[in-house]
Amino acid sequence: MSNIKRALISVWDKTDIDILAKKLTDIGIEIISSGGTARFLREKGVPVKDVSEITEFPEMLDGRVKTLHPKIHGGLLAIRSNKKHMESLKTENINPIDLIIVNFYPFEEVIKSENISFQEVIENIDIGGPTIVRAAAKNFQDVSVIVDTSDYKRVIDRISDGTLEVDKEFNYNLCKKAYSYVAKYDAAISNHLGILNTDNSKNKIPDTLTLHYKKSFNLRYGENPHQEGSFFIQEDQNEPSISNSKQIQGKELSLNNIYDADSCLETVKEFKENACVIVKHNNPCGVAEHDNLLQAYTDARDCDPVSAFGGIVAFNNKVEKNVAEEIVKTFIEVLVAPGYSDEALEIFKSKPNLRVLETPDLNIRETDLMDIKKVVGGILYQDADGTSEEDFVDFKVATKREPTNEEIKTLLLAWKVCKNVKSNAIVLARGNKTVGIGAGQMNRVNSVQLAKIKSEDHYGTKDSSLASDAFFPFRDGVDEAAKAGVTAIVQPGGSIRDEEVIKAADENNIAMIFVGVRHFKH
Repeated sequence: MSNIKRALISVWDKTDIDILAKKLTDIGIEIISSGGTARFLREKGVPVKDVSEITEFPEMLDGRVKTLHPKIHGGLLAIRSNKKHMESLKTENINPIDLIIVNFYPFEEVIKSENISFQEVIENIDIGGPTIVRAAAKNFQDVSVIVDTSDYKRVIDRISDGTLEVDKEFNYNLCKKAYSYVAKYDAAISNHLGILNTDNSKNKIPDTLTLHYKKSFNLRYGENPHQEGSFFIQEDQNEPSISNSKQIQGKELSLNNIYDADSCLETVKEFKENACVIVKHNNPCGVAEHDNLLQAYTDARDCDPVSAFGGIVAFNNKVEKNVAEEIVKTFIEVLVAPGYSDEALEIFKSKPNLRVLETPDLNIRETDLMDIKKVVGGILYQDADGTSEEDFVDFKVATKREPTNEEIKTLLLAWKVCKNVKSNAIVLARGNKTVGIGAGQMNRVNSVQLAKIKSEDHYGTKDSSLASDAFFPFRDGVDEAAKAGVTAIVQPGGSIRDEEVIKAADENNIAMIFVGVRHFKH
């Protein structure tokens, strides 16, 4: 255990810093500060010493150089148990610094601003802050490093009998958080400068990519019981996702739960009207939209009730009592929605193992999202596949018969679902719901056949509409669709055998449209 006697405070985010500083000065801890932080603390009645008073050197270069001085870094880096270090401090008239409280210029916030100049970006790269944090964290045995305002209370709670005592374990935990904070900051700078040109234009993809994720929680195991696993999340994300959803009740989430719930939520986000999506093993097995959310759920469930058992269910609207009453009649693993009535939550208590997740508002959307896929020894980095409804703005009718307005509406529903089904993907829909889904087959004909098989015991495929995530390379897929009673097809088009495929559709009086966009999902 060691006592804190001297602290350096330099913060951009001044939330509650005056409260902590007053507590420190009340027990006799000397506070060193500079620039805006020093002015702020003085205005709040906290006595501080200027850094320039300690270094005997003025701030210079418009504040760029303040803490970069041996009298600061010597006070941070000296190992207290090392006699040579302490003798050097004494010789140079340097006093140790036992605590630093620092946060950096808001680089990540600044670069989100529109019309920010190249030079403004550069000016918001903090130099002194990361330098003193790294120095202090390296000497964590003797120096406490606070970079997170949520740790202020932890420091205050350690004040006892007029002293602030810390131990090695406490400081080491702060040290790890400090280096992570610096790493995240440097990653943001590296990634942004990697796409930014000196004329302030931007490229899409940087030359190097640095990722920073924070552990949310450990999993019981990974995909299988012999694998360890944890859930790491991207901080400060506004886009509604599983990573920023709140678990209201139920058992802890497994890796497979999270993976499937992500797929389920991303699919239901495709829809503007009331919709329900049910996912099993990372593929939708039933999707429906309806003015009545209860009807949307039963329509989605009944598309493939066998697969829906033990599945993941997502809604894009608030779940009320009547929907909850129907949900608890069967077994599902995870429920995801942007809200629940009190009556619905009370009903779910009868199923204590049901994992209930509440998402942020689904109307919150981020642009320019990127997608990352992992391979051994590397990652694949690409634009997120953000289109679906937009694909129908300017489609081409390829066949003699044009689709009816009702068929176009159903084709759009099928298309939105198809985008989220593993390739090769075929989705059959009728009216407001899917009736059969063929996923992950090695050829497109088998995907059509599987979709038909999936529907035989439930809705059937007569008068259905079909969406294909990529073009039909041969006419055999269309011939299979005709056997299933399909009346309309949406596909990207672009095969060298398009004429052959169009001929097959015309022969079977199927209306077919080309949208010119492919949606593979591997």
